[in-house]
Amino acid sequence: MQNAASSALVVAGWHRMSYTYEDSNLISQELETHIRKIHAIVGNAVTHKRFIVFGAGSTQLLNAAVHALSPDNSSSPARVVASIPFYPLYEKQTVYFQSADFQFEGDISVWKNSSDTSMKLVEFVTAPNNPDGQMNKAVLKGPNTKPIHDHAYYWPHYTPITAPADGNLMIFTTSKLTGHAGSRFGWAVIKDQSVYQKMKRNIRVWTQHNEEPLGKLSNTISLSNRFTLQQIPPQYCTFSHKVRASSPAFAWVKCGREEDINCYEVLKAAKIIGRAGRIFQGEDEYVRLSLLRSQDDFDLLIHRLSKLVSEENGPKTM
Repeated sequence: MQNAASSALVVAGWHRMSYTYEDSNLISQELETHIRKIHAIVGNAVTHKRFIVFGAGSTQLLNAAVHALSPDNSSSPARVVASIPFYPLYEKQTVYFQSADFQFEGDISVWKNSSDTSMKLVEFVTAPNNPDGQMNKAVLKGPNTKPIHDHAYYWPHYTPITAPADGNLMIFTTSKLTGHAGSRFGWAVIKDQSVYQKMKRNIRVWTQHNEEPLGKLSNTISLSNRFTLQQIPPQYCTFSHKVRASSPAFAWVKCGREEDINCYEVLKAAKIIGRAGRIFQGEDEYVRLSLLRSQDDFDLLIHRLSKLVSEENGPKTM
């Protein structure tokens, strides 16, 4: 690397020791000011009277945006779509974090001429597009269509800047601005305050989530005669120098009834979305549930699972 020493950035040891700043905010006001300044210099985004949220690269922000634009506790989840060709992470991440509020549908052309105006749609709009570099625009219109404008590559070293981007929700990342992909830093520029608050809440939960979801899930399943969880014994941790329990990212749930030949379908009927055991070369009596969820999603999971457990012996009569 040329001129490595002269371009080094030295950060004081005391800097950013806490999750938050003195005002209890996760957002550095000084950094936000510089972000607005660079957009003004480049002319690639409108930031006046907009809210800014930081994230671990654009990856975390994309998922937080899908959560924020999807309906809460709706009987009909939002469909997440994109124009082909699209960045494969859109599908992989949406499927990985799939919840009752949204699901990945893929090709946007299926919905372009749909007569169902009540369907809630979240559209990834990538400009410049990855992989073909095209300056994509939103395809879908209507009050129930919410675009996420991914402008990771909208910088003058990749494309001509023809006008400031002015979308309701725009995402940028340092990795494409300066090449520092390993810094894992991105930001979203948001017009609507309610969307901003939802995204900020999701980021805060994912950043500071110190609870043990498996413990809450275990307490719920302990009341069941039908479902069981994997048992992971506590072990001595050489890092923390004490015996501690595991905090796995997933729950491996087993359906114990003889008639439960497909545990995935049992939970799906209760609006609990997991991944079937057969995907992992396991048996159909198992389902993997992700514990890497927003707090709202996890609370909904516990609520629906509690309801399912309470119905094991049939409806109660007075």
